[in-house]
Amino acid sequence: MPGFDPRAPETYWGLFRRESRLTAARRGLAITVGDPVRSGDGLRLDWPVAAEGAATRYTLLRWDDIVAARFPRGNARRLLAVPALWWRLWRSGYIRNFRQEARRFARVIIGVHLIYLALVALSLVAAFGLVRLLPVPAGPWTILATILTVPVLAYAILAGLMAVTRGKPFYVAHLVDDTAFTHDHASGDEARISRRLDAFADLIRAAEGDASEIVVIGHSSSSFLGIEALDRVLARDPEFGRRGTPVSFVSIGSVIPWITLDPRAVAVRASLARVAACDAIGWLDVRAKWDWLSIHTRNPLSASRLPAPALHRPVEIHVRIEDLIEKRILQRRKWNLFRMHFQLLMSSRDSQAFDYVAFVAGPEPVHLALRRWRKLEVPPEDRAA
Repeated sequence: MPGFDPRAPETYWGLFRRESRLTAARRGLAITVGDPVRSGDGLRLDWPVAAEGAATRYTLLRWDDIVAARFPRGNARRLLAVPALWWRLWRSGYIRNFRQEARRFARVIIGVHLIYLALVALSLVAAFGLVRLLPVPAGPWTILATILTVPVLAYAILAGLMAVTRGKPFYVAHLVDDTAFTHDHASGDEARISRRLDAFADLIRAAEGDASEIVVIGHSSSSFLGIEALDRVLARDPEFGRRGTPVSFVSIGSVIPWITLDPRAVAVRASLARVAACDAIGWLDVRAKWDWLSIHTRNPLSASRLPAPALHRPVEIHVRIEDLIEKRILQRRKWNLFRMHFQLLMSSRDSQAFDYVAFVAGPEPVHLALRRWRKLEVPPEDRAA
């Protein structure tokens, strides 16, 4: 399950195929990635992967259409919604807790919204300055014309600035709209994603009798959407994962506290608590302290103000950026926050380090890898900062 991304699902197939070639060369593996096929209902993109005798059906559960309907939003809607959202979050105490638990990620999200505020102010100032330059005779009509013209001109300027800063290095529109989606979902105001999660739950549940193991992977915003989908499966089938087919959930680039710290996210917190308590579903959290677009300081349950989790819920592995890419490449990429956010979905230059392609398609079953990492997991109090 991908994050808040409006790109066509074939983009992820292309990424996986490209990285599989690198993984194959670096690890001496024979990896074959088949052509992608969209399902008739449009809910998924499937492609086969063969590696060292292991056959994997890789399924991308789609919600890019929901993202595309929300990003980019119209500037008028953004101008009205952003102040209302942040007023609510500030009054509820969310911002204080968010900054405490998320640290660097909170700096990015808050910083992007401050940039947005600056762009709004800049648009107004620029519009007023342009109007003042017009050769209009002084008089009462001049004031009225200024009052009527400045907002229209400022809106046009803001639209241009938002288009320019939509991509790297700022991603202003993307992160502002992503924030709005996250808190709309927390409030239960995003009905489309709720219906899509119901459909995902059916797809995941149906795989139980058709696979030797089931692995649900949630990247970025799907770290909490994946939890919710699995909770829906358990609600319909409490014995899911107990009939001999191992089930694992893998969160990568997790942002779970981003939504669960919202006081309105009652349903999401309940889903998190239930899935975390279900020992039939293994849970691996792949963490990277160099990823500014993830939250990795504490256990997601503790960070969400939920009761202390059981040991190894989730099992954590921490990945060093030096294991994934060379230092000379890192110097070019480290401020491209989205590129770094996707790095854990790519091949590793170190053949002994975590490698996404080898992890999901290699000969070692994921549930056994999770069990092995659980034995090696270092207690939180013993970890280096």
